Amino acid sequence: MMQITSQTTLDRVATYFETLTPQSVADLENFYDANARFKDPFNQVQGVAAIRHIFEHMFVALEAPRFVITGQVAQGRQCFMTWEFRFRFKRFLRGKEQTILGTSHLVFSEQGLITLHRDYWDAAEELYEKLPVVGGLMRWLKKRANS
Repeated sequence: MMQITSQTTLDRVATYFETLTPQSVADLENFYDANARFKDPFNQVQGVAAIRHIFEHMFVALEAPRFVITGQVAQGRQCFMTWEFRFRFKRFLRGKEQTILGTSHLVFSEQGLITLHRDYWDAAEELYEKLPVVGGLMRWLKKRANS
């Protein structure tokens, strides 16, 4: 029978993501298995160093990025967390906070470390439509597809 991931483990992971800072990215190995896999609409990597690079880049590329965990559903050693990713672009739409809605599928090892982290969110609706020039094109394409 598959061991159940404890609520303590899920709360620990949720708190880590909600309080993530450029400094705490260094603590990733306390949450991820050494060979963990990560995938989102822009990245597909394996290993803690590669995953750390993605989160480090997030703090370089965006202003004030942060996650707000809005829900958790766990079954066995896997969990889905719904979240809001809030940030400001450094170059576009300066000063206006953006929000991306998404979910993460997490699979945990018997030791309570993340072995798979897959983020699901709509890059077209949540990101591209908000950008100057590209946004207008994306909204036009969406309108054409729906007509």
